[in-house]
Amino acid sequence: MKIIECVPNISEGRNIDVINQVVDTIKNDKNVHLLDVDSGFDTNRTVITFVGEPNFVVNAAFNLIRKASELIDMSKHEGAHPRMGATDVCPLIPVKNISIKECVKYSKELGRKVSNELNIPIFLYEF
Repeated sequence: MKIIECVPNISEGRNIDVINQVVDTIKNDKNVHLLDVDSGFDTNRTVITFVGEPNFVVNAAFNLIRKASELIDMSKHEGAHPRMGATDVCPLIPVKNISIKECVKYSKELGRKVSNELNIPIFLYEF
């Protein structure tokens, strides 16, 4: 079984209702496992960590990005951390029986899906 970790950072660290609604997209997905949620008031940012099989992680990440884009108004966002969008970064990290090269393939798939279906610009970086 291939396992990858996903660590999206959303641009909300103060409004617990918004944070919970975004995190619930992962909690309610029986195909992935939520590992951690770390919110910072000063940065106004939350780091969410979850794992699962690659296709399930890509789907869960897409649903999280969609929910964040619906709930977070970047025109009113303030915080110490630089930010570009409701979901700033969404790295896919190899954990078990999978290479970084395969994770890059899945990140491109996720980027295309977000761009095409949500009309959100995507920037890929590093691996």
